[in-house]
Amino acid sequence: MSADAAPAFSGALLASYRRAIECVAAVEVEIRAAALLLADRWERGGRFIYLGAGAAGLTAAEDAAELPGTFGLDRRRIPVILAGADGAPFDLDAAAEDDTPAAERAVAGLGDLKSDAVIAVSASGSTPFTLAGAKAARRAGAVVIGIANRRGAPLLTAADVALLLDSGDEALQGSTRLAAGVAQKCALGMLSTLVGLELGHIHAGLMVNLRADNDKLHRRALAIVRSISGVGDNEARAALAATEGEVKQAALLSSGARDRGDAVNRLQRSRGRLAEALDTLRKELGRSAAD
Repeated sequence: MSADAAPAFSGALLASYRRAIECVAAVEVEIRAAALLLADRWERGGRFIYLGAGAAGLTAAEDAAELPGTFGLDRRRIPVILAGADGAPFDLDAAAEDDTPAAERAVAGLGDLKSDAVIAVSASGSTPFTLAGAKAARRAGAVVIGIANRRGAPLLTAADVALLLDSGDEALQGSTRLAAGVAQKCALGMLSTLVGLELGHIHAGLMVNLRADNDKLHRRALAIVRSISGVGDNEARAALAATEGEVKQAALLSSGARDRGDAVNRLQRSRGRLAEALDTLRKELGRSAAD
């Protein structure tokens, strides 16, 4: 590509990315509905099964991988079915995208799916592996969320909830990791984050159910407890230590809960919703002060 062509091509790329974001906005209502459905399945003990092939499958797998750390979700309940990923996930067998029996075997290997939800992603919406897996999962009783970038795609027809991401033509023809990938990443991020919100794992824009597995996340947990309860570093650190790093429990403890057991009981009564538990606690403390 000549130096003169580069500005025009980069501009075309940026324009396609803008379209990608806009097309996600067009299905915001459907994404919210899908999030409610997924949250209900999770609370009933079901799993989130991410399904895909190629670039779309990797985008789905990335979203799945983030959920335990961000929202404290049980990794064992978030299986990923990725075509050709028997070896290293970044050395995929491209031919596996056409292997429909492999998809059906992978779905069958997950056992009873009646409580589960499948998030199936395919730019074309006709990738044989993804389509076969989605159909097999739906036959087995799973709810299927279908995400595709082509209107009228078979995957959308096969899904219980269809999310059409009409991102348009790619600036680099056929490279669906670009605009289509941006749209998929945005839609999946919205979907899983809204699920986190519905499950009570977000409070005032804070990740109150994060899993602090490294120093950065330990610092973030400390900042979250301080922000919610208004205490200093030492008290927030002590509350996190007393609750073994459980941010919701620590926030309640540093806000006036008697002990960890009291914090746990309050969260159980509020179904893990910190806002409700804090509101009840503060009302009780207010009445005690008045008495």
